[in-house]
Amino acid sequence: MKTPWYKEPWAWLVFILPLSAVVAGITTVIIANTDPDSLVVGDYYKKGKAINLEISKIKQAQKLGIKFGLQLKDNELVIKPTGIEKQFPLLNVNFYHPTQEEKDFYFALTADGSGQFRQFIDHDVTGKWRITITPFEQHWKIQQSITLPQSEFIDIVPTPTQAN
Repeated sequence: MKTPWYKEPWAWLVFILPLSAVVAGITTVIIANTDPDSLVVGDYYKKGKAINLEISKIKQAQKLGIKFGLQLKDNELVIKPTGIEKQFPLLNVNFYHPTQEEKDFYFALTADGSGQFRQFIDHDVTGKWRITITPFEQHWKIQQSITLPQSEFIDIVPTPTQAN
């Protein structure tokens, strides 16, 4: 006597393999459309022009000879100009964490009587950071990856290869 097709294990194997591929494909399409990759840039041309502008700001800082010394000791941030003898009325200082955007923070610092910029930070800042220093007018820029805290002054210098 012949057994019906649905009682044969080989028949189910033939149906389950393509069915699982269809389910996996539909699941992939749903995941791709509900959670888009945030790293993909929609208007890459404008982004490229912005990168070139940032590089020109770093080159401007290089041409002007602007350099800083940075120290973070006992939660006190000290930034002192070391490149040129110029007074800066205000510095914008951004700290970017490499992996956790919610840890990023910013200061607008004015110089004290000795020409140094000081700020007390009310939370611990440890590990690797990308620091960006710009003047109020935003016509030059310095950015560098550093490891904090730093008990001794470290040099923050404009380097065009660090613009990425």
